[in-house]
Amino acid sequence: MRDAASGTSYARPRHAPIPAFDRTRDAEVPPARSAAMRLLLTALLCLLIFPVLSAPPPDPMLATTYREGVPVDTFLVSEKLDGVRARWDGRALWTRGGARIAAPPTFTRGWPVEPMEGELWIARGRFDDISALVRRVGTDTQAWRDVRFMVFDLPMHPGPFAERVVRMRSITSAAGNTHLQAIPQRRFDTAAALDAELARVVAAGGEGLMLHRRTARYRAGRSEDLLKYKPHEDAEAQVVAHLPGKGKYEGMMGALQVRTPEGRSFRLGTGFTDAQRAEPPPLGAWLTYRHNGLTSKGLPRFARFMRMRDEMPLPDTAR
Repeated sequence: MRDAASGTSYARPRHAPIPAFDRTRDAEVPPARSAAMRLLLTALLCLLIFPVLSAPPPDPMLATTYREGVPVDTFLVSEKLDGVRARWDGRALWTRGGARIAAPPTFTRGWPVEPMEGELWIARGRFDDISALVRRVGTDTQAWRDVRFMVFDLPMHPGPFAERVVRMRSITSAAGNTHLQAIPQRRFDTAAALDAELARVVAAGGEGLMLHRRTARYRAGRSEDLLKYKPHEDAEAQVVAHLPGKGKYEGMMGALQVRTPEGRSFRLGTGFTDAQRAEPPPLGAWLTYRHNGLTSKGLPRFARFMRMRDEMPLPDTAR
C-alpha cells in the first residue's frame, strides 16, 4: 500500500484472527458453585411441592374445672375422650402445638374446607397407641384404620355452641367418611343426673365429661363456658431430675423431680410401671400427672404419674 503524501510503500498490518467462541470453556461454572445452585433449586422445588411441616398454632379455647353450683341445664355435655387433640385447617391435620400430622389421604378424604377441632381417638384406654401413631413421620394407611377424628368444635363459626353442634353433625355426615364423626352432645337438667353420667363413663373406662355452654361463642383462652368434669384433677410438669430407687427399685428410677409451668418443683414417685422405672422419661420431657387438689403451698396433693405428653403445654391466653 502506497502513502499518497510521501509515495512510500508499506505493508498492510496483519490483524490477529478473532478467536472463535469456545462455548464449553466460557460457559464453565466452578464445581462448588454448580453444586450450590443445584441444592438451592432443589430446596425451592420442595417448597413448591410439599406443604410446610409446622406452623404457628392459633390460640385454642381451653377448659376450666367444673365446680358445684354450675347451672347444668345451660350446658351441652360430651365424653372427654383420651385421645390427641388436633385441628383441621381445611387441608391438613395439625397438633395443638403446630406440628403437621402425617395422616394418609384416605383418612381425610371428603373432609370439608371448614376448620374443625377434635380428638384423634381409637378407643378408651388406647391413648398410648394414638399418641405413638401421631408422632410417626411417615403415613401408614393400615395403622390409621381404627382412628377417628371426633369433632368437638368449629373455631371459625360465628354462632353459639348450639348452632355449631348442628353444623358439626351436618358436615361430618355430608363427608361420607367413617373416620370423621361429631362427638355426641347431651343435655342434663340436674347436677345429680350429670354425676350419674360421670359415674357411668368412668366405670366404662372413660376419663370424664366436657360441658360447653349452649349460648357461648368460640373464644380463645381459658373460658368458664367450657368445663371439664373428672373424678380427679390433672396437670402438666417437666422432668428436671431422676431420683434413684431403693429396695425393690434399687438400680432403677425411684421418683422424678418435676417442675410445673408456674415454676413449682416436687417429687413424683407413684403411677409408674417397672418398665418406665427401668427407662425413665428423659430430662426436659413433659408429662401429665393426676392429683387431688393443692396444698396450702400450691403443690399437688397425692400426685401420681398419668402419661407422657408429646408436646409442651401451651401457655394460657388472657381472658
